Amino acid sequence: RFIAKPCAINLGIQDSGPHRAQPNAILEKVFTSITKSPDGKRLEGLSKQLDWDVRKIQRWFRHRRNQDKPTTLTKFCESMWRFTFYLSIFFYGLRFLWTAPWFWDTRQCWYNYPFQPLTSRLYYYYILELAFYWSLMFSQFTDIKRKDFLIMFVHHLATIGLITFSYMNNMVRVGTLVLCLHDASDFLLEAAKLANYAKYQRLCDAFFMLFGVVFIVTRLGIYPFWILNTTLFESWELIGPYPSWWLFNGLLITLQILHIIWSYLIIRTAYKALVRGKVSKDDRSDVESSSEEEDVTSNSTKGVFSTSSNGSNRINGHVASGQWTEE
Repeated sequence: RFIAKPCAINLGIQDSGPHRAQPNAILEKVFTSITKSPDGKRLEGLSKQLDWDVRKIQRWFRHRRNQDKPTTLTKFCESMWRFTFYLSIFFYGLRFLWTAPWFWDTRQCWYNYPFQPLTSRLYYYYILELAFYWSLMFSQFTDIKRKDFLIMFVHHLATIGLITFSYMNNMVRVGTLVLCLHDASDFLLEAAKLANYAKYQRLCDAFFMLFGVVFIVTRLGIYPFWILNTTLFESWELIGPYPSWWLFNGLLITLQILHIIWSYLIIRTAYKALVRGKVSKDDRSDVESSSEEEDVTSNSTKGVFSTSSNGSNRINGHVASGQWTEE
């Protein structure tokens, strides 16, 4: 409220939502009580009842759906908060782990286990991460519903389960490695979103490409060969198959499966944008284009100019930075 909003205003981001739908009691009742996306048969019936063109009714429902979406300013403030947290907690964890012996030798995670001291810095690192992921767990039900909602829900459950489980079983050493590794790329994605909302397309593309590289290196390279190696093999060798070994590693492998899915989405997005030169539709976002898109495309056959709900422009088939960040 006191930091992100003034920054957004200075960058020219307006606190204005999408075009509001024309007040209509009949359509509003259908929207709130029956369906937000009427089929062809219902559209024909509403067209006869209101003496409206079907296209006009479709446009009304599109405006009405977009009307409930958060504004670009709201999304900018949320991304700036997440960027601040991810960046701060990453450097806090990196500074803390830089002097920790298990950062350089993962076998140290299991020496003298479970009788390992819990320092105050380690305690606060865990509590902050746990509190943040609980906040994400609750807020995802009020944020925009995207196609990867189920994947994110499973991710938050697995993350909270891992943080809680490792803390209760004093597996905090290997837990700090997992946390720091995951925070390494998250702030780059939020930086790309901030650049997107501010309409700095080249900066957004650069941040997203950097995010993609760091994400793939950390999640598909370092995570399985560094983290899973020590939890699956080194722990078995040094302390044996402890009772919770299967559950702990099961949660870690679940995260790895999610990493593979997200890496596929990132690579596919980069492929579409760099090789094909355009992306027709964001495969993850359910944010709809405004009716102005229809008006422009129907009046011009020379290229495409559409404005997505986050304010990023697509010009002559070239997808602006919103395509990177939404997916």
